[in-house]
Amino acid sequence: MMMKTHSDSLPLITLNIGALISDFLQLTKFRLAVSVVFSSVAGYLLAADQIQIQVLLGLFFGGFAMVGASNAFNQWIEKDRDALMIRTKNRPLPAGRMNNLTAVTIASVLTILGIIILQYINYKTALFGALSIFIYTCIYTPLKTLTPLAVFVGAFPGAIPFMLGWVAATGSFGIEPGILFMVQFFWQFPHFWAIGWMMDEDYKKAGFKMLPTGNPDRATAFQIVFYTLWTIIISILPYTRYSGELSLSLSAVVALIIIGGYFLFFALKLMQRKTKEAARKLMYASIAYISLLQIIYVLDKWI
Repeated sequence: MMMKTHSDSLPLITLNIGALISDFLQLTKFRLAVSVVFSSVAGYLLAADQIQIQVLLGLFFGGFAMVGASNAFNQWIEKDRDALMIRTKNRPLPAGRMNNLTAVTIASVLTILGIIILQYINYKTALFGALSIFIYTCIYTPLKTLTPLAVFVGAFPGAIPFMLGWVAATGSFGIEPGILFMVQFFWQFPHFWAIGWMMDEDYKKAGFKMLPTGNPDRATAFQIVFYTLWTIIISILPYTRYSGELSLSLSAVVALIIIGGYFLFFALKLMQRKTKEAARKLMYASIAYISLLQIIYVLDKWI
C-alpha cells in the first residue's frame, strides 16, 4: 500500500517540480535572456584573440543572471498591470502561482550572483551589468506608464550586452564597444515599436505608453523606418577604419547591406500597410537581422 501511495504521488511531485521550473523560466524570460547572452558572447569573440573558456562561462552565467534579475524585478513591479493584458496575464505573479517574496528573492539572488560572477571577469564588466539592472528596473520600468520616451531609456540597458563582451575581453571601454553599443541601441527602436504596434491594445489596457506618437500610425511607422536606416548605416561603420580594432571586410559589408535591405523592406511594408501582421513580420525580421549581424561580425574576424 505504501509503495502504491509513493508511486501515485511521484507523478504529482514531478509535475510540481516541472511547474516550478516553468515559472522560473517565465519569470526570468529565459529565451530573451539566452538571446542577450548570445550578444555578449559575440562581443567577446570580436575582441578576444584567444578564447578563454572561463570568461565565456562567466559571460553566459553572469549575463543570464543579470538579465533574469532585471526581468524578475520588472514582473514584480508590473504584476498588477500584467494581469490586465492577454499576453502576460498567465505569468507566475499575476496568475497567483508565485508570491511577491519569492519573486523578489529570486531577483535579488540573481543580481548578487551576476555581479559576483562578472566581477571575476573584471570590475568594468560587473559595473556595466549592475548599471543595466538599475536602468531597466528603476528608470525604464516606471517610465513605461508615463511617457513613450521609456523606450529610449530602455534601449540603454538593452544595448549593453553586445559591448559587454568586448569589455569582458579587454577590460576597457573605447570606440569599438561604443560602436557595438550603438548598433544594438538603434536596432531596438524598430524592434520594440514593432512589438508595441502588435500589442497596442493590450499595452493601452495596462496603461503602458510604448509607441512614439501614442498610436500605430504613419508617424510611428516613419520613425521605425528612420531608425532602421540608422541601424544599417552604423552597422557598416567598422569598414571605414575609424573604429579602432573593430573592422569589417568588403564581403562582410555586402552581407550586412543585404540583411539590412531585408530588415528595411519589412519596415517599409509596415509604413505602407500599417497592420498588425506587417508589424509581426517586422519583429521577426528584426530578430533575424540582429542575430545574423552578430554572426557576420564574428565570422568576418575568425574566418
